[in-house]
Amino acid sequence: MATDKVRRQIASAAARLLYDRQEDELQRAKQRAARQLGHGWVKPDDLPTNREVRAELHVWAASRGTDADGERLSQLRTAALAVMRRLRAFRPRLAGDALNGDWSDRSCIEIQLVTDNAAAVLAALRAEPAVHELACEHLHERESSHWRIEFRLEPGGWPVSICVHDVRTVRRLGGRTADARSLRASISDVEALLRRSDEGQPEGRLLPPAAPTADDRFALFGALLAPLEQVKQSPRRHPEGDALYHSLQVFELARNHLPYDEEFLTAALLHDVGKALDPREHVAAGLEALGDSITPRTAWLIEHHGEGQQLREGTLGARSVRRLAAHPDYDELMLLVQCDREGRRRGMPVPDLEEALKYLRELAAACDE
Repeated sequence: MATDKVRRQIASAAARLLYDRQEDELQRAKQRAARQLGHGWVKPDDLPTNREVRAELHVWAASRGTDADGERLSQLRTAALAVMRRLRAFRPRLAGDALNGDWSDRSCIEIQLVTDNAAAVLAALRAEPAVHELACEHLHERESSHWRIEFRLEPGGWPVSICVHDVRTVRRLGGRTADARSLRASISDVEALLRRSDEGQPEGRLLPPAAPTADDRFALFGALLAPLEQVKQSPRRHPEGDALYHSLQVFELARNHLPYDEEFLTAALLHDVGKALDPREHVAAGLEALGDSITPRTAWLIEHHGEGQQLREGTLGARSVRRLAAHPDYDELMLLVQCDREGRRRGMPVPDLEEALKYLRELAAACDE
């Protein structure tokens, strides 16, 4: 078993390999670092984690730059974070020079997405006034294909390159695409990185508040829900049609039962948002995309509505049944399951998406008064 000291040594050496561009994949960098340090082959479980390597990479990059370099890098990362927040519904990951700190005047902001809905990404970008010179290309390679979207932030501003991989290809290759394996950072990772770099400077100079405002929250809900109209479901299980129509049915049925429970109604409307991001793991994908925009209670209802369906069908294990039954929101969970089962009717009258979001927005405002 590797000691903590050995793990730190490997993490530091792997970070240097990544910084010097001798390696561009975390796992290979860790194994190579272990060999260079004389530790030979190390079991994967005994190697440092990806997060530990990222932390060492940030330290290494900071030690190599001047104050002016650090200021410019912070500006680059702040611009990258703004783009990532706008694309939050698609689970963006930052890569390349903006992350590893080895930037130059020729650097661009590299962002990676995994989604089957490249058209929705383009639509979100076209709606942004700061996006200029937008271009998109569908690239076919030996093992996979992906979309490359490029633009500039403001005329003459930072160039941005977004690689959009489809879910099926990434799953088929087991995450073996170069983009999927390289060093990447989520929105929260970049926020934490900027906060560390901003120590000792006026608070908030680089970052706006991390918590989403009410308008941001409902804009995110809309961005996640709209693509569901293109998600066609099994006619046997969902004779009503697309996933958005189903979600609006569930919302309307839930509103008939608990019209003033904002958290419950939000869960009813958003319970399937991940289906446009990752159909096979739609619950996890949806919760990751929603992040802190929903309350823990709403997140719990969404996370466990699948288990609730199993409980209703009698296929859930006894231990899981007891765990769910002991939760204070068990009754609301089973009501959500009931609405989910009943919300599969052809021709059922439902509110449109904007009306549903307006109802939730007004309910939230009333609760805040």
